[in-house]
Amino acid sequence: MYDAIIIGGGPGGYVCAIKLAQYGKKVALVEKENLGGTCTNWGCIPTKALLTATHLLDETKEKADKLGLKITVEGFELPKIMAHAQKSIMMSRKGIEYLMKKNNIDVIKGTGEIINKNKVRIKEANQEIECQNLVLAHGSVPVIFPPFSEVEGIWTSNEVFKMDKLPSSILIIGGGVIGVEFATFFSSLGTKVIIVELADHILPYEDDDVAEEIKKAFARKGVEIKEKSKVNTVTKTENGYKVSVYLPDGNEITYEVERVLLAVGRKPNITEDIKNLGVEIEKGIKTDDRMKTNIEGVYAIGDIRGQVMLAHVASYEGIVAAKNIAGIEARMDYSAIPSIIFTNPEVASTGLREKDADKDKVKISKFPLSANGRARTMLENIGFVKVIADKETDTVLGMTVVSPVATELIMEGVIAVRNKLNAHQLEGSIHPHPTLSETTLGALEGIVDKPIHL
Repeated sequence: MYDAIIIGGGPGGYVCAIKLAQYGKKVALVEKENLGGTCTNWGCIPTKALLTATHLLDETKEKADKLGLKITVEGFELPKIMAHAQKSIMMSRKGIEYLMKKNNIDVIKGTGEIINKNKVRIKEANQEIECQNLVLAHGSVPVIFPPFSEVEGIWTSNEVFKMDKLPSSILIIGGGVIGVEFATFFSSLGTKVIIVELADHILPYEDDDVAEEIKKAFARKGVEIKEKSKVNTVTKTENGYKVSVYLPDGNEITYEVERVLLAVGRKPNITEDIKNLGVEIEKGIKTDDRMKTNIEGVYAIGDIRGQVMLAHVASYEGIVAAKNIAGIEARMDYSAIPSIIFTNPEVASTGLREKDADKDKVKISKFPLSANGRARTMLENIGFVKVIADKETDTVLGMTVVSPVATELIMEGVIAVRNKLNAHQLEGSIHPHPTLSETTLGALEGIVDKPIHL
């Protein structure tokens, strides 16, 4: 009898298993494929490995001569770039396997079929295991639907990591996080990229000014962006695909491309045995802030909840679930989740966005990257830091960063929002010079008084 069985070895499941083991619990982790889940094997890790290669390529091409460096870029070898991604996957996976052994967690490879809340069958071995608590961490799968599901060879994000040949052109359906990251990768390698986004602008969950900055960067690479537009038909041709797109003015445009990538997000992986278990489902599995479902002893974490589908959120949900299983009161706090996007420049945000703010109740201060000394030394001029604060107290409610290493810089905002710090406390903390973090300081100065360097 296990204290807990966790189905799914992604960033939610394996972190939950480790935390439970640290609390002295006997744990089984059931995973039908590879440890690390989507993030390690088909998402975060391989995508960032590919983008690291193309970022270096961009840096060399665009900046070497201006910096006085005589470097000739002969090109690239796609097999080596893909091999780097695979090596990154393997190293991450091996690291998780080591942690499982170190913490004495029973890892069972196979498909976990739920018989009831206390019993799971391992399908391949026809073996049954029992538990006091069950954690559902099945993750998510790429969204694919008609007409795209009916056309042979349409890519999802999974297929990109299997490619052995770079397409000369690609039309990406969806301008969200997945779409713009792959647009960054392919355009850097010289592929003609078209993005079709149904919403008012790419990165629809971010503010308009964020999208405008990323569009500037894409324009330099020749990326074509069609917003408020919808793919009407996709037809397979001898050399690729013919795609017709409805434009916002009512006209229709047709593209002929080698590849089509459907990047409209992912959906919770809710299997029939989960439905039969009787957990409440609203888009994903419904839980309270302790990660408990409506069934006693059954928890759900990560993408299967269909809420904030981010690896770092899944991991923290796993920790909260583990604590509650171990009898330690813990609740999830979603107030300061960092959202990060590895475009070039990067995008990161946390807390309140400007588009969601009541303009009468907040102060908004924005400091451009072009006014930052370190950015000038790096030949960077696209981007900004924006701070949103309460008008009465100057408490930081949200922060958005568009900048090189924005995904690292955002932590100042996360800590501020999570701990309800005010702009005076952050502005009164000496920021090192010359650094990109001074862009954040400039935005904070705009909340407190006036920016010095504008």
